[in-house]
Amino acid sequence: MDEYLSNNSVNPSANAYGLGNTSDLQTNDQPILGQTPTGRNVIIFVADGLRPSSVNPEDAPTLYQLRQEGVNFVNSHSLFPTFTTPNASAIATGHYLGDTGDFSNTIYVGYPVFAGGGNGTPTPFIENDAILSDIDEHFGGNYLDEETLLAYARQNGYNTAAVGKLGPTLIQDVTQGNVGPDGKIPTPDTIIIDDSTGKTGGVPLSSEITRRLVDAGVGITAPDRTNGAASTDQLSNGYSGNNTTPGTLAANTVQQQYFTNAVTKAILPDFTEKGNPFAMVYWSRDPDGTQHNQGDSLNSLTPGINGPTSKAAVKNADNNLKQILDFINSDPQLAANTDIFITSDHGFSTISKQLTDTQGGKVSDYASSQTYPGVNPGYLPPGFVAIDIAHELGLPLYDADTPTADGKNYTLVDPTQGQRPRNGDGLIGGSGVIQDKPDAKVVVAANGGSDLIYVPDQNPETVKQVVDFLSKQDYTSGIFVDDQFGTIPGALPISSINLKGSTQLPTPSIVLNFRTFATDSNNPFGSQVEIADTGLQQGQGMHGSFGRGDTYNNMLAFGPDFKQGYTSYAPVSNADVAITLANVLGFDIPSNGELTGRVINEALVGGPDSVFYTQDTLKSDPTADGVSTYLNYQQVGDTKYFDAAGFEGRTVGLTILPSNVTSTPDLLYAGAQTEQELILSQR
Repeated sequence: MDEYLSNNSVNPSANAYGLGNTSDLQTNDQPILGQTPTGRNVIIFVADGLRPSSVNPEDAPTLYQLRQEGVNFVNSHSLFPTFTTPNASAIATGHYLGDTGDFSNTIYVGYPVFAGGGNGTPTPFIENDAILSDIDEHFGGNYLDEETLLAYARQNGYNTAAVGKLGPTLIQDVTQGNVGPDGKIPTPDTIIIDDSTGKTGGVPLSSEITRRLVDAGVGITAPDRTNGAASTDQLSNGYSGNNTTPGTLAANTVQQQYFTNAVTKAILPDFTEKGNPFAMVYWSRDPDGTQHNQGDSLNSLTPGINGPTSKAAVKNADNNLKQILDFINSDPQLAANTDIFITSDHGFSTISKQLTDTQGGKVSDYASSQTYPGVNPGYLPPGFVAIDIAHELGLPLYDADTPTADGKNYTLVDPTQGQRPRNGDGLIGGSGVIQDKPDAKVVVAANGGSDLIYVPDQNPETVKQVVDFLSKQDYTSGIFVDDQFGTIPGALPISSINLKGSTQLPTPSIVLNFRTFATDSNNPFGSQVEIADTGLQQGQGMHGSFGRGDTYNNMLAFGPDFKQGYTSYAPVSNADVAITLANVLGFDIPSNGELTGRVINEALVGGPDSVFYTQDTLKSDPTADGVSTYLNYQQVGDTKYFDAAGFEGRTVGLTILPSNVTSTPDLLYAGAQTEQELILSQR
């Protein structure tokens, strides 16, 4: 175990931006709770998919300036799996995913979902208000089973709002989208504005906010992502192209300008006029959506997500932030009473569908040996994990998202006929009948840089067979298994990464991480490439892996309760955001699970200048072929931060030491994993 005392730095001349001067508040006592006679205001601004390396004076001048003036967290972490809705659940609640149950953007829920165009899928993509409401109803009215910061603030007299990207926006106060006894969504107390606003299935707006939006000329219907162009035009941000046609060349400007105008011309004026303190989350789809769909690099790993279209998306998010800050700063009293926490849900990577390294290595699995419409020869098709596992087990494969014409069954998939699961999700074995409880032997929820695999009947032999098979594939790098299956060679327990908790949702039997590598050794986290189970193309963008390029997100904080010009080297994560802001507001939010983040005391006025933390590496038992999963992590007190994980030589940022450098640790988790090894990390 390596031990560290973070040597954080302070720039005493910071705060040229003028937001929330703290000179009259600083003491050497305990961190300020931030309560004034009227209560502190808090804003969480999420720039989806923003990497720290993307923040510079040219592409992100506002973010760059705030990085100098506020608290700059240089050892920050997205939670794995590094997808949007899991990290949205963490940002909302302060809990790790074992408690929230939001394991990825696509999860197995154990029943057929018909809401939101689900077609009876048991593996819904949950960036959808109607699907979130349906899952809420199925799991006790709140699928997260934890109180969110916004919900608690709302219940305690705060004005609350969540604005931006469909899915993570509603998650911030998820029960506000639930339908009433009449089958309709009642007007919520928290203002929810996202892609669905003003459309069928959207969360309704109050008459007051409707009036303000209309009077300000903003309107009450959110634009889509086309930027006013045809849906197949490269000026449409939603256009992803195909394997022969590049995707978008435009940032998501029109839709995000609508969201930002709604904030500065309707919501914040309403809040300031009412006078109550407020809590708001703004979720910028850019740069994420543009980095996914960009057409700068079709089938090429360079420039990948570092091309001009991605840079324009970073600038778009930065412009949105500036507009919100300009409104705040137009009122000195408002600025002096508002804390702002900026984060991103995850980093980002360029997609590889064939190459496994920079030396020309290529995938050699069964799925890529077949031929499919719309897939380049020798490339991995969407659903390659489901195809490969079904082939290995000798079981039929059904498309979890596509019913037959009569709506009674899931469509059978035959890869030898060029068929593949439409969205990559697969039901393996069983009857293929759409029923209340699917009878598949194995379920694959395809997500991108990692996949979730469920064994509904919890057969340990099936789990062992699948783990052994996946450990031998050239596209994999790291496997985690549910603790109930005990020690399995090549895999670590999911509890080691806080995926085993109090959730009532189905827990993945296996979490599979894909291989990553970098195209620039001088900037590995900013040039990460990952194998991805996705319908997007090689050269476009994805995330979800355990490579440091995906776990390294962008985090900043500033305002009256945060230090100025302060660089924090201690580990932090998205699970710390709500916990820290709750502390600032003096909230004691109730908790069901125990997997929580921490108060980032070192960032708060009056907090310590240094924080003690450790760095370690956990290693699984090896397979017969000598393959082990390694996990690099850091720890502050009882709170863990996960840097990177995978097989040796297959994950960007993963540090490996010789196997003879070992020690016997205290148990890091409950269960029968006594044979796991803790090896020292050379950092």
